[in-house]
Amino acid sequence: MDKKKLTALINLLDDPDDTVFDMVEKELLKSNDDVIPELEKKWEMSFDEPSQERIENIIQHIQFKETKNRLKLWLKRKENERSLLNGLCHVDRFQYPDLNPLNLQLKVETLRKAIWLELNNSLTVLEKITILNHFLFNVHGFAVNLSNPHSAQNCFLNQLLDTKNGNSVSMCIFYTVIARQLELPAYMIDFPKNPLVAIVDSKLAKKVHGSSQDSDVLFYINPSNKGAITSRKEIEYHLKKHKYQPIYEYTEPKSDVLFIQRLLEVLEESYQSLGFTEKEQKVQELLKLFTDSN
Repeated sequence: MDKKKLTALINLLDDPDDTVFDMVEKELLKSNDDVIPELEKKWEMSFDEPSQERIENIIQHIQFKETKNRLKLWLKRKENERSLLNGLCHVDRFQYPDLNPLNLQLKVETLRKAIWLELNNSLTVLEKITILNHFLFNVHGFAVNLSNPHSAQNCFLNQLLDTKNGNSVSMCIFYTVIARQLELPAYMIDFPKNPLVAIVDSKLAKKVHGSSQDSDVLFYINPSNKGAITSRKEIEYHLKKHKYQPIYEYTEPKSDVLFIQRLLEVLEESYQSLGFTEKEQKVQELLKLFTDSN
């Protein structure tokens, strides 16, 4: 937006006439987030509480619009061009719009590097996973937040990195991000109530399980239980026992998009349980992007 026009509009925010404000608000909401610094300056200079509240609402609307646009662009990317870590950062941006994703990426990279130093090419995939599990769950103490499992904070990567606590979905996505950055063939499984990570290698799977088994999954990992490794037989036994059908829906890898959607669904449930209706409705808007993209 032209700077003169922006200044003129911001100066009109103090106008007591609601008709004038509605016109100004409508114009400002067409802008992207580069107008926010000017709005913040106006907020700091204002001593009128209603005017400050108006400015806060406009900033929040612009920030949400930007988050929505970024998530929409992420969804439009091809599967092999879509970064799972970026997907997580877009969810964070909903609650923490001023958060710099580079800071999160640097924290993830520091963690990855510490684990990578312990790996070498002579190790098997299973040995590498054992080292990864040791660092994440024993050394760093990452775990599912059992004391407050329905907290919305469990959904955000920045909180997970700071508190070492998440929920079953965020922990699964985080584990997959780290595993992939260590060049491990990790994919997510939409296991009921507790998503899993699958290590997928068609050649090794045939050697281990025989060519009769129609799956490229070598084994499964449960990030919610310190990375416990599980076989396909155990997974199928549980599914059959609880009458989940068809089996392959819960044993084969699903797209990264589905798990960012699952994370937002958990976030929506958290806000609903807390009675945060406005936030719940905004998350529903984000979830609609997933329906539209399909």
